[in-house]
Amino acid sequence: MLEPFLTRLRGETITPTAKGLPERAYGATVADFLKTTPRIEDFWTPLVALNDEAMRHNLDLLAGWTSERGLEFMPHGKTMMAPSLWQRQLDAGAAGISLATLGQVRMGRTAGLRVIQLANEALDPNGLAWLAGELHDEEFEFTCWVDSLEGVQIMEAALEHARAPRKLNVLIELGVSGGRTGVRGLPAARELAERVAASRWLRLSGVSGYEGVVGGKRTPEILTGVQEFLAQQVELHHSLADLYDDGPLLVTAGGSAFFDQVAAAYTRGREGAPEGTSWVIRSGAYLTHDEGHYRGLSPLDEEVISGGAALRPALTGYARVLSAPEPGLVLADAGRRDLPYDIHLPFLRGNAATLAGPFQPVDGEVTGLNDQHAFVSISGENPPVGSVLSFGISHPCTTFDKWVYLPIVAADGQVVDLARTFF
Repeated sequence: MLEPFLTRLRGETITPTAKGLPERAYGATVADFLKTTPRIEDFWTPLVALNDEAMRHNLDLLAGWTSERGLEFMPHGKTMMAPSLWQRQLDAGAAGISLATLGQVRMGRTAGLRVIQLANEALDPNGLAWLAGELHDEEFEFTCWVDSLEGVQIMEAALEHARAPRKLNVLIELGVSGGRTGVRGLPAARELAERVAASRWLRLSGVSGYEGVVGGKRTPEILTGVQEFLAQQVELHHSLADLYDDGPLLVTAGGSAFFDQVAAAYTRGREGAPEGTSWVIRSGAYLTHDEGHYRGLSPLDEEVISGGAALRPALTGYARVLSAPEPGLVLADAGRRDLPYDIHLPFLRGNAATLAGPFQPVDGEVTGLNDQHAFVSISGENPPVGSVLSFGISHPCTTFDKWVYLPIVAADGQVVDLARTFF
């Protein structure tokens, strides 16, 4: 599906705007650079790298997990915005890719995606005019969300103005009080669904939502709230049976934190559900997992499951010690432009003479990030100036956007590919 675009990417000339790569990469195509068999120690710091073996493990693990539960999978591609990684997910059985903005949808179409769920409202008139043109492609399967009558009117006006060739598939987004987007309550959701079902330009296609708005921890109270939200979502879907046509339907939830709860709710929800319903989860961060936000939160994290295979962190940050101005303090050359910091600061993991390792554990923590510096508090002897620190990462969604290319590294240290991002 994406191979023609990926072939063009391999022929793309690498420019110095892509930080971290070896000097010999610049002016070469990606394919020619990879033919030089680069190794991670050839790269410059700061750097974020992907572990190829861990990603393959995570792909296989969640593909098997969803299949065993009769779920379809449309992973959230906005986590990475990397078509080569989308292709890995599609190859592992994903039904399509979820995205978050119409700009991302346009990027996905440019890359060759055929099945896209916009896990959001689509209300930009210029974007909707473009989308109407894409609907001329009968093979393009697109679905978006709506949570207001005003949103329905905006979509209808844009689609009518653009003379869209077919109806736009729309899901009623259910929300929670005090949360993010989504209709508040079943009566309002029913009213909105009736309006969509009567539309000349929109097709009522199911129900959507994001259970993560309930909370960000696996406490009993939050889990109960998640379960109640999902039960309400299933109830809404059942109650709309009289409004649905004979076409395919979709019920979707499931970020990277509570997809076990979604699977349980959807298993119960199948009984008596309208015919033609697909039950879809959208986890995106699972592919790389992490060592912060999803540690102890993902249902397939080693701290949550009791036995069995667990997701593996596949992201590592690297920075070089620039200064050790006083005992217990070092400054490294990675900052906010390189490493995520929106939920947790990076976690200090190890120290080595070079990027090749081997990395030895070091006791300390990152206490702050400037634009291009990390402040690292050290317990014990400072790592030598010029040596390399490794970091665990929290929240993959705010890691990928900082890099044009992320090297994908095999177990022996060879760089087997470059993940090209489009933000």
